[in-house]
Amino acid sequence: MSEQATDKRQTQHYVQHHEQGLARRLSLWRDAQLARQALRDAGEPGLVLDLPSGAGRFWPVLAEHSNRVILAADPSTDMLDIAEAQSSAEIRKRIRTFQSSAFSIGLSANAVDCIFCMRLFHHVADSEKRMAILEEFHRVTRDTAIVALWVDGNLKAWRRKRQEGSRLDASGTPTVRNRFVVCRSDIESEFAQAGFRVVGYHDFLPGYAMWRVYVLRKAGE
Repeated sequence: MSEQATDKRQTQHYVQHHEQGLARRLSLWRDAQLARQALRDAGEPGLVLDLPSGAGRFWPVLAEHSNRVILAADPSTDMLDIAEAQSSAEIRKRIRTFQSSAFSIGLSANAVDCIFCMRLFHHVADSEKRMAILEEFHRVTRDTAIVALWVDGNLKAWRRKRQEGSRLDASGTPTVRNRFVVCRSDIESEFAQAGFRVVGYHDFLPGYAMWRVYVLRKAGE
């Protein structure tokens, strides 16, 4: 099997995993609710960049604002193909897709009103990498950014920290993590260093869940 075919199968598996089961569907419903609240806090921006757009699960929410223009970027062209294939013709007409990394966005300075980033920062453990992304967001957005990630200060983060030492594979080696909890004071300091101020935030389940959506605005704007 070719490398391209393998990548496409992995992408399809990712999409299916995030759509199966009642709990998953309820989670997606709550994610959409948080996205709507964040977009309202950001002033219902007219030109939004969804990055990384993944399977396009937030495109219907972004498209609810009839005058909104939506740009959607992802490092994976396979993911963009799947997102377009499973979207309605009406939504596809509203969206321009292109391949791009969050570290180097193929747009000019102040190109969009808002960067919408719901599925990236909880995969980035390194502070320097988060700063590089935030600084690129600051360059490209004219006004706001919406950023979601896992934060501490809740029951699930406390449980996760207690369990981390016991997560071993069959050989007794600690398992490799690909999702990370960030200290709230650390990430909020990084926002400020990158030139953003926190407009507000919304928690998935306050006091219990790790998921938090921040609304940021360029300092001085």
